[in-house]
Amino acid sequence: MLPQFAIAGHGWEPGGGRRGTETKRQRAEEEQQPPPPGRSRGPRPPSPPMPVRRRRGSPGARSCLLWLFVLLKSAEPFQVTVREDNCIIVSLEASDVVSSSSVYVVKIAGESKNYFFQFEEFNSTLPAPVVFNAKYHGLYYIVTLLVVNSNMVSKSARSITVLTKPLPVSSVSIYDYKPSPETGVLFEIQYPEKYNVFTRVNISYWEGKDYRTMLYKDFFKGKTVFNHWLPGICYSNITFQLVSEATFNKSTLVEYSGVQHEPKQHRTVPYPPRNISVQIVPINRNNWEEHSGNFAEESFMGPQEIIRKEKLSQFSDNSPKIPAANTSAALPDYRYNSTEYETTSQPYWWPNEAESSEGEEEFVNAVFSDYEANGINASGKLTPEPPSFLPVQMVLTWLPPKPPTAFDGFHINIEREENSTEFLTVSEDTHKFVAELKEPGKYKLSVTTFSSSGSCEVRGSQSAKTLSFYISPTGEWIEELTEKPQHVTVTVLSSTTALTSWTASQESGGNSTIVSVVSLTCQKQKESQRLEKHYCTEVNSSSSLIENLVPGAQYQVVVYLRKGPLVGPPSDPVTFSIVPTGIKDLTLYPLGPTAVVLSWNRPFLGVFRKYVVEMFYFNPSTMTSEWTTYYEIAATVSLTASVRIANLLPAWYYNFRVTMVTWGDPELSCCDSSTISFITAPVAPEITSVEYYNHLLYITWTYGGDGTDLSHSRMLHWMVIAEGKKKIKKSVTRNVMTAVLSLPPGDIYNLSVTACTERGSNTSLLQLVKL
Repeated sequence: MLPQFAIAGHGWEPGGGRRGTETKRQRAEEEQQPPPPGRSRGPRPPSPPMPVRRRRGSPGARSCLLWLFVLLKSAEPFQVTVREDNCIIVSLEASDVVSSSSVYVVKIAGESKNYFFQFEEFNSTLPAPVVFNAKYHGLYYIVTLLVVNSNMVSKSARSITVLTKPLPVSSVSIYDYKPSPETGVLFEIQYPEKYNVFTRVNISYWEGKDYRTMLYKDFFKGKTVFNHWLPGICYSNITFQLVSEATFNKSTLVEYSGVQHEPKQHRTVPYPPRNISVQIVPINRNNWEEHSGNFAEESFMGPQEIIRKEKLSQFSDNSPKIPAANTSAALPDYRYNSTEYETTSQPYWWPNEAESSEGEEEFVNAVFSDYEANGINASGKLTPEPPSFLPVQMVLTWLPPKPPTAFDGFHINIEREENSTEFLTVSEDTHKFVAELKEPGKYKLSVTTFSSSGSCEVRGSQSAKTLSFYISPTGEWIEELTEKPQHVTVTVLSSTTALTSWTASQESGGNSTIVSVVSLTCQKQKESQRLEKHYCTEVNSSSSLIENLVPGAQYQVVVYLRKGPLVGPPSDPVTFSIVPTGIKDLTLYPLGPTAVVLSWNRPFLGVFRKYVVEMFYFNPSTMTSEWTTYYEIAATVSLTASVRIANLLPAWYYNFRVTMVTWGDPELSCCDSSTISFITAPVAPEITSVEYYNHLLYITWTYGGDGTDLSHSRMLHWMVIAEGKKKIKKSVTRNVMTAVLSLPPGDIYNLSVTACTERGSNTSLLQLVKL
């Protein structure tokens, strides 16, 4: 009998049935940990097969196998295919049969461990295929056919590499790339991450009428920025496919996932028009001059006239050209949510250019009502009427957006006095718009590009420039101010006033100015503790002199040029601070050798953040003299403040300073001159021994604690006093703490020792001595 062959861990039994069924194989497989998504794992080295016993076939069966091998030796090798359910099918072909006594085993590598499957025993009919349920999608597997002969020697016949298909993208979101919505989009895709491996993403779309596809790999957490689309183009049928690639034996395998998400569409934002300009031309009825070029002209009616509504067909390649000028419905709906445009009644400031004949007849035959009511005053005399406004013609011109922008027309937005807006649409080949203005006031104009071709939503460009101008009641045209004041400086004249200066060009030299001042410190204070209120909100003035300032406050100044009702752009903000005035009436109250109380007053007008109490003294531990901060006190509305300073050294020189610190950045403080000096009192010495011998009284005392160093103190000397019938005094230098007094016997004395400094002294307890 030939030895039988079994695979460890797969439950093969001698003489067993079919091994190609998926149910048996799934029960035999062991669970493994997957490799990280997006990255395939290479195969491990094959494990040697375990020998088992196998029944020897009959001589007739062996001769049949040899006949089959000779007959089909030119057939294809074993076949490996991948089904849609991610199963790998391995089929043994006749050309793979080399011996009737051999065992045929399939080794599958690619996951964290290798799998082995043995083909069923066969005679004249090839065995059933081996079915392996691959766990990973988008991973490459190496399928090897092993042939084991009767001597238990395995030999690798051949290997085939297959690549499973990655799982598809489940959802897609497309957003504008905010830094550049004209050319950039942000893609965000979602896909199954577990057991899904891919290397790149295939993006396919229609760019107008052109089909595009490209492979992209720079996706981070499902997001990437695409920044090379064309502005204003409708990109439709946008799909994403995960792509898995593998290279084996100098050959590359590529598999694409299916498309299960809903195809997307997106239109990029078109670029705005260029070189937008406006001119105001007085109308000469007797000498009308035609304007050359392609432009739209409007003769606007008054409020009593009604303009018929017209609707334009949706923009498409076969649609007729857009009329020269049309008014539109509400701006937001038109610009983004609709492809139909309809006219609205003209604004009231564009009255009818010519009255009807019927109106003229009524005017001739009838008395003008205003003349009847207001033409004659109480005295019966005629009152002159104010001069009527002379109509002017507005000529708005622009250039197309920079190429290669796809656009279908322009939107013109006209706003008057910030309370009435007109929205018009012109075709893409119109670069001039002419209108007659019959009402004075302040106007704002903007021209934007829109794109509507294709199935995507209509999108408009950003407003490149907004033009402002003013038409006076006399017909004077005041152009928009575009210049901002330069070199703005603020000179502080006193603690309450400052002077602003700037430079401007000669063209704007006759314009007036607006000086805007606001306090930067007012909002930093609590409302109940605010010491200033004038500039807590922005205050505008036409004077360059700034008054009513508060010492210690910080202000910001912005200057505007003004011409008529038009205001130019703001200057660069300038910040300046007023130095605080500092405290006054600093007073010191001693509380003993080691403590004092400081008290002071502040000015009524002033803004500050805190008081800073500092002291200057010689530090014996560091052997240095410097200013150190002792305490900080938050500002209050109180005019008086005080602080207690403790832990001072006795008989020591101190200098105290109190400054006011502002809220500004950088902080300002005042003033270093608010100082007061003081020498603390010494502590009382203690008499330790008194001895009388040969008419001499020996006295010894101590001062302070152990280790007291008097080398840097302000102690001057000791005064030893013996008071009896006579009063005897003796001065002793500070470095000696003993004294000898010559006293006659037979008397009683009160002994004391006094420590003396420049400004104070302290005496020990009296000691009674009887000689």
